[in-house]
Amino acid sequence: MTDDMQTVSSFAKDEYGISGASLQAIVNFGYALLAIAGGDGEVSDAEMQWLINHQTKFGAPEEVLTLYKSFDYKNANLKELLPDIKVDVDTWSAVNSLIYHAIYMSSADGVYSDAERAKVKEAAKIIGVADDIVLTLESLVEMERSVFKMRKALFHVNTF
Repeated sequence: MTDDMQTVSSFAKDEYGISGASLQAIVNFGYALLAIAGGDGEVSDAEMQWLINHQTKFGAPEEVLTLYKSFDYKNANLKELLPDIKVDVDTWSAVNSLIYHAIYMSSADGVYSDAERAKVKEAAKIIGVADDIVLTLESLVEMERSVFKMRKALFHVNTF
């Protein structure tokens, strides 16, 4: 790992195969998610909480989480944020991962509205993610959520 990389959590390693990321990459990834989820003019409390929870599990330090809360996502430029999103895995796709997480974040309140879907697709076009990949990522998120619900039902976990 290079000097500008910081070790991230075991969650990041297990889920994404990433052991390290630059601090700027962690900041910019969250900023990009805020720009996409806030593309409809607002980042809801549920969306912000999803981002904070996810980035905490990933290993983002507290000062980064604080930056997210004050970021001007309405004036963010996705293309300017992407170049600094670097991790220790050369084959990792920042843009596909960004869209995948944007779908999760945009639907954090339990609803992935047509307006949110349109903003994710618009962001995907800006950063060069093909429509078929977006559709596949949306299906993956739906499937993962269904499996999670199934597991909760089987283990009698009532969090509704």
